[in-house]
Order: sequence, then C-alpha cells, then structure tokens
Amino acid sequence: MFLRCDQTPQWPGLKARFSHEGKRLDLRQAFADDAQRFAHFSQAAPHLFADLSKNLWDRPTEALLLDMARSCCLEQHRDAMLHGEPINTTEGRAVLHTLLRRPAGRVLPGDLPGIAPALAEVHATLDAMLAFADRMRADDGITDVVNIGIGGSDLGPHMAVLALDACRAPGKRFHFVSNADGHELAGVLRLLRPQSTLFLVASKTFTTAETMTNARSCLAWFAGQGGADVARHFVALTAQPDAAKALGITRSFGFWDWVGGRYSLWSSIGLALAISIGAAGFRGLLAGGHAMDEHFRTAPLAANLPVRLGLLDVWYRNFHGFTSRCVAPYHAGLRRWSAYLQQLEMESNGKRVSASGYALAYATSPVLWGEPGTNGQHAFFQMLHQGSDVLPLEIVAVRKPAHPLVGHHDQVLANALAQAQALMVGKASDDGHHHFPGNRPSTFLLLEALTPESLGALIALQEHRVFVSGALWGINSFDQWGVELGKVLARDLQQRLASGDTSGLDASTAGLLHRLRG
Repeated sequence: MFLRCDQTPQWPGLKARFSHEGKRLDLRQAFADDAQRFAHFSQAAPHLFADLSKNLWDRPTEALLLDMARSCCLEQHRDAMLHGEPINTTEGRAVLHTLLRRPAGRVLPGDLPGIAPALAEVHATLDAMLAFADRMRADDGITDVVNIGIGGSDLGPHMAVLALDACRAPGKRFHFVSNADGHELAGVLRLLRPQSTLFLVASKTFTTAETMTNARSCLAWFAGQGGADVARHFVALTAQPDAAKALGITRSFGFWDWVGGRYSLWSSIGLALAISIGAAGFRGLLAGGHAMDEHFRTAPLAANLPVRLGLLDVWYRNFHGFTSRCVAPYHAGLRRWSAYLQQLEMESNGKRVSASGYALAYATSPVLWGEPGTNGQHAFFQMLHQGSDVLPLEIVAVRKPAHPLVGHHDQVLANALAQAQALMVGKASDDGHHHFPGNRPSTFLLLEALTPESLGALIALQEHRVFVSGALWGINSFDQWGVELGKVLARDLQQRLASGDTSGLDASTAGLLHRLRG
C-alpha cells in the first residue's frame, strides 16, 4: 500500500517550511542570494529546455518534496504503469498509452507477460494505419478530411494538426467536428463535396452520443448529396468495429481498452494527424514521446523534469493554495494547447476522493486556462500582473519559426521573455495604478523548433507530470466517472423535451423545459 503525500513524514516539514520561509520567499532576493539559481532550477530534457527558476520555491523546499516523492514510492508507481500493471483500479485496466510509442520489439525488464504480444499488435495496427494515411495523403482526389469525435478523440488530433501545420500535406484541408450542436457540423458541410471528402469517425466505444449524432448526419448528407462508395469515404477509429459496421462503416482501425481517451492521440485516433504530416512525421511524434518516456523512466528524481513539474504542482496547490494555472503558448500553432491540457489534467486529477474511494482532506487539480501569446497580453494578463490573486503562468516558446516573415518571431520571443521578467521583478511606484508587485511565478518551456518530435516530447512531458501529481495525491488519474451523470440525465431530458413530461423534476428544470418547448 503506497503512502499518500499527506501521510509521509515530509508533509509536516513542508507545512512548517511554507509557514516560516515559503510564503515569504521573494524571487528577486532569491536570485540575489544564489548565483546558481538559474542553473539549478533549469534543465534540458528530450527536445526541450525548461526554466523553473522563476517559481516560488528554493533548494531546501525541492529537497523536501523529492523526499516526499520517495516516501510515496513514486518510482514504483511509475514502473507499475510502464510495465502494464492494472493501475486504473476502478475500471480494472492497465494504463499503457506509452506502449503506443514504444519501438517494435522493445521489452523492458519487469514487463508483464502480456506486454510483448500487445506491442506486436500495436505495431501491426500502426503500420496498417500509416500505410493508409500515406495513400490518402497522396490521393489528390481527397481534398478534405473531417474528424468527427469529442473529448480525447477531438482535442488531441485537433491540437496537433494545427501545431504541425508546417508539415501539412499540400492540397488538404482538415476539419474537426465535436459539438452536438448542428451549427458546427452544418458550417463544415457547406464547405465540402462528397466525392472529395474523407470522414473519420472517432469513438472508442462507438456509442458516444455527440459523435454518433454527427456521424449519422454526415452519412445522411453524403447520401443526400449523391455520394457513392461509403467504404472509400468513411473510416471508423474505434475499439468496436462491429458497431461501426452496424452503422454502415466497414473500414476501421482499432485500439485497445487500455488506451484512455485523453491519451489516444498516439493510437489510430491520430489518423487525421498522420494524413496531415505523413507516416514519417507521425513516427517522429511517437519517437519524441518515447524519448520523454525514457527520460521519465530512467532519470534520477532530482533531474527528472516530469517529476520536478509534478512536485511544483503539489507545492503550489496544497501549500500556496493556488487554484489555477495559466498556460500561454507563444506560438500560433499551439492555439489549442491550453484546451488540450484542460482535459489531460482536469479530467485526470479533478477528483475529490482517493483511489480507495475516501474523501481527501486536500485539494487536487488546479483549473487550467489560457490563450496564445501575444493575444493574452491584451486580454487577461492585466490580472496576472496586478490582480488580487497570484496565478502561476506557464509559457511555451519556440526558438525557430516555421515561416519566412521578417521581424515577427523576435517580437514574439521578446514578449515571452518580457512577461516572465515583468511578473517576477514588478515595478515600484507611489501611484498604485502604476505599481506592479512582482514576485509572481512563471515556468518557461522552450522548444528548439515545433516539429513532430518536439511536440511528441512536450505532450508526453505533460502526461507524466499529471501522473506524478496524481500519484502523490493518491488518486486514480485514469478514470472519469464525473462525466457520466450528466450523460444519463441528458438522455432522460431529451425524451422529456419531446414529450413534455416534467413529472419528478425539480421546479427549475421543469420550468426551463417548459420554456424550451415554447
């Protein structure tokens, strides 16, 4: 039985440290006192560099946090996941998304017996999917690819296709439909011709209400527009190919029940991305993710970037009491990055009970939010600099642009640097309107260039960071029961909207239902 963070001998010491030193730490003084602060709190990891030095911690605090992680047996938690143990206890499943990016035939010491055959299946499916992706990429008759999914079947592919637009196949447009609101789908269908469109229907169970509604509408539109050959124009990405066939979609690429939705980009759910960037690019994404997996698996805790970020998250949430984290990618290609991270972190760690089902006495996931820089600077950065709450900022920057325009990228990088500097140093003024308190924390993640490899590493870094904080909090980061109740009630209320039956409803819901029926 692993200890939770609050059960470790280091927890009282961390409380005392926060009370006596932590809450009064001044970053400006910390840099003045420690000439090696930047060197200590920054590090390289596969395909990226991280500067954690502008955060509200010091070496003794980090040492206590690392000792706490050891007391929680974090390394054993990690190894259990990587080797295929069923750590998703409420669903009785292994958590093996890292297997999707492991090279063929690579068996680790400690792997459970089923890992080798599962890895062989992964690569057989991957090879078939990527061969199809390259055929579609080269097919000039297909001009539009429409990904129909929601949650992990939309957020990951959508984010990655935008991020890697510089690698996109010429002559191809990519569309993402997730919302059950027909306005979204109708707007996309207006742009399409049935003979030149490929629809990807992405749903693990092939029962997801929003996705099935959109898929049926697309099939009806296709037939109504004179479309022929459903087998050429519709592909299912699912663990239930028989359910896809029942809907009339005979071609499918599968994945497995140990692939959680928010980790499924690496599987056949990533087909839209594979068509966009090609098989070689998709393999590069997998290689970048695997490189970060190996870093997470082998680096000592004190030099392990996902571990350091996860420890910082616990320090901020449970001691500083920070309730949110702002994410600002300074690259237009990463404009869906914060939306992707919202599911990854808040669906994983937005839990109020332990893995054993008992209520926790401390907070877990922060709220994630944000927009790309420099846009956010003209929207909510006012609050970051002069608001009443301290809100940690996480910047993602890219050193080399993928465009030839002169002057733009230096301006973007200068702004990224300036925001982190301004948050820390502030500006003294007797006029309160012009006073910046400073001492506000930020993390700076730097990629050399936005490539499939670096994006894969960045995604895997965030996956493992979320795992670390969840393991320390003692929660199951791999289920999502909190989304179920609303689904059940929605099915009932959809029938009531048709019938007008309000029996047994609360007065507010009944009143709104009557109003909606007109």
